[in-house]
Amino acid sequence: MITRDQALQFLNENVENKNIIKHMIAAEVMMKAIAAKLKSQNSKVKIDEEINEDEWAMAGLLHDGDYNPGVPVEKQGIKVTEMLREKGYEIPDTVAHAMAAHNWHNTGVEPKSLMDWSLFCGDSLTGLIVAGCLVLPSKKLSDLTVESVLKRYKEPSFAKGTRRGEIAMCEEKLGIPLQEFVERTLKAMQGISNELGL
Repeated sequence: MITRDQALQFLNENVENKNIIKHMIAAEVMMKAIAAKLKSQNSKVKIDEEINEDEWAMAGLLHDGDYNPGVPVEKQGIKVTEMLREKGYEIPDTVAHAMAAHNWHNTGVEPKSLMDWSLFCGDSLTGLIVAGCLVLPSKKLSDLTVESVLKRYKEPSFAKGTRRGEIAMCEEKLGIPLQEFVERTLKAMQGISNELGL
């Protein structure tokens, strides 16, 4: 499989907006945290698939790697795999499917696996957490609380682009309560606050 260093080099060469790259790094740690949670068997859903934390993290890290004006919205999440494989990088089919399914309303590739649903549910949550951080006087993730994120989650006028309904599906599709989903994602992002510049 492609290495993290190779993935970051690809992103820096192909994604102009550095905030999108930071978003993908946030999605990477979110995916790793949720994979670890599900792997611990401490979930309300039946785990009948192998959970490879490195693959989950890679799906998060690369999922918007084709985010640029030349890629039509219905190809975003699909084109990235084509681009990477053309360069000779190994992208597991599970990772390719998760990346395509994170944008399934446009790609038509529906989420099926736990990896798919984790990326689908968590994608928008990382953005809400960043938005919640940026309105703090300190603009520091370390000062953001789970309670604050949940409060912002309940305010539809805050970060209007946040797909709250997709985040909420963590309960049904992953068996993880919303509060815990937020808590694990926030904690993971706080752990890389320097990399995120927050």
